[in-house]
Amino acid sequence: TVYDRYDRAGGLMTYGIPGFKLEKPVIMQRIEQLEAGGVQFVLNCNVGEDISFAAIRGQHDAVLIATGVYKSRELERAGAAPGGIERALDYLTASNRQCFGDEVPEFDSGALNAAGKRVVVIGGGDTAMDCVRTAIRQGARSVKCLYRRDRANMPGSQREVLNAEEEGVEFVWQAAPVGFIGDEVVTGVQVQRMRLGAPDVTGRRAPEVIEGADYVEEAELVIKALGFAPEDLPALWNAPELPVTRWGTIRTNAATHATDLPGVYAVGDIVRGASLVVWAIRDGREAADAILEYVSQAEAVAAE
Repeated sequence: TVYDRYDRAGGLMTYGIPGFKLEKPVIMQRIEQLEAGGVQFVLNCNVGEDISFAAIRGQHDAVLIATGVYKSRELERAGAAPGGIERALDYLTASNRQCFGDEVPEFDSGALNAAGKRVVVIGGGDTAMDCVRTAIRQGARSVKCLYRRDRANMPGSQREVLNAEEEGVEFVWQAAPVGFIGDEVVTGVQVQRMRLGAPDVTGRRAPEVIEGADYVEEAELVIKALGFAPEDLPALWNAPELPVTRWGTIRTNAATHATDLPGVYAVGDIVRGASLVVWAIRDGREAADAILEYVSQAEAVAAE
């Protein structure tokens, strides 16, 4: 049984990754195959509200937590923000829903639609690349990506950066957004020019502000793609016994993916932090082997 907060299964593969990178009929076909194989999907189900974590544990012999990380990081020192400043996941979800043929009022109203607008995307990871390339496909007037380090230190795929440039995205390197211009609706992003200073503890050169080099980047739609952090699952699920790290990710055994709670396992981004689908798939396969062994041992004990 899969408990999913959305109306379609698949998580970020369904609503977070654009269709030009991961075709949605492929995902829907796989879900249909899983249903045909006996998997039950409980959709529009918020654990902690519609069903408790304790109830799920009581109804099943083993539980696998694979929620991902959905809490968007925010800008420091950004202050009050006018309208027209959106989270990357909201923007990508609206675009994907529109491609599914759903009614999406936020897209139809233009709030989450880049058509004809000057778009600024803030961030340097793969999610930022998804946003800039989606905006191009929606017919944006212009698309700029602001990142506080240089190209060599960008965390996203270099191939995607090249693809975005070929499609018409302009990258503004060593530019740190610090605020927004506009009353009710955003008209620009206040930007500080940066330079790379001494390496930090990881060996990565830290960005430093160039004093007096501030400027305003015009924008009618700003998309924040600053990365994701774990939600507070122990609080959301009223499960203070669920073991988490100081970063909020779930603490597990590296080999079996088991938590300290009997029969409870966790995989993917909620353990690793924001990462790649392929790592979540590998984690899931390893955890499935461990769960099978756990359940088999429990059955053997019961048979005795």
